[in-house]
Amino acid sequence: MPSPLERVQAAPVLATVRRLEQRIAARFPGRGLNRVAGELAGLVETVDSSTATARGRRSWLRPLSRFGIVAVLVVTGTVMVLAIRSALVDAPDDGLAWIPLLESSVNDLVFAALAIWFLYSVPERLQRASLLALLHRLRSLAHIVDMHQLTKDPERLRTEFVPTDASVPMDLDTDELEHYLDYCSELLSLVGKTAALCAEASRDPVVLDTVSTVETLTVSLERKIWQKIAVLNHHREAPGST
Repeated sequence: MPSPLERVQAAPVLATVRRLEQRIAARFPGRGLNRVAGELAGLVETVDSSTATARGRRSWLRPLSRFGIVAVLVVTGTVMVLAIRSALVDAPDDGLAWIPLLESSVNDLVFAALAIWFLYSVPERLQRASLLALLHRLRSLAHIVDMHQLTKDPERLRTEFVPTDASVPMDLDTDELEHYLDYCSELLSLVGKTAALCAEASRDPVVLDTVSTVETLTVSLERKIWQKIAVLNHHREAPGST
C-alpha cells in the first residue's frame, strides 16, 4: 500500500485552499479574488468526489468489460471452428472457391479485434472524459486568477507615474498590493496542485499530458506575478520611495 507521502491527497489541498480563502476574506473583504478561492475549493471537492466515483465505477465496469472480451473471443473462436469444419466437409475442388471463406474469416477477426479494443478501453475512456472536463475548468480558473492581477502594476505606485483617462484606478497601497499578488500566486499554485489530484486518479496519457499543460500554465503565470513582486520590493527599497 503506498505511503500518504507518495501521492497528493485531496484533504490537505482542500484545507489549504479554505485557509487561503479565509486569509483573502480577512484582508480583502468583498473582493472578487475571494470568490475565486471559493470556486477553487469547490473544484477540489468535485475532483475528490469525481475520482472516488470513477474508482467505484471502474471497480465493476472493468470486470464487466473483461467478461465481454472473453465472450467475444469465445463466440469468434466458435464461429471460426464451425466455419472451418463446414469447409472441410464440403471442401470445394476449385481453389478460388475458398476466397469467400477467407474473406469472411478476416472480416470476423477484424470486427472481433475492434470489439475487444472497445471493451478494453471503456473504463479508461469514461474516466478520461470526466477528468478532462475538470482540467478544462481548472485551466479556465488559472486564467481568471491572472485577469485579477493583470492591472495590478507596481509601476503605477511610483510618485512620478502619470495616469491617463483610460488608466484603471489603483486602490491598493504598496503593502496591500504585495499581499494581493502573493495571494494570486498561491491560488495559481493550488490550481496546479488540484490538477495533480487528477493525475493521481489516472494513468491515461491524455489526462497526464493535460495535467502537465495546466501545471506549466500556472508556473508561467506565477513567474509573471513574482516579477511584479520583485519590482514592487525594488521600488520600496529605493531611496525616496513611498
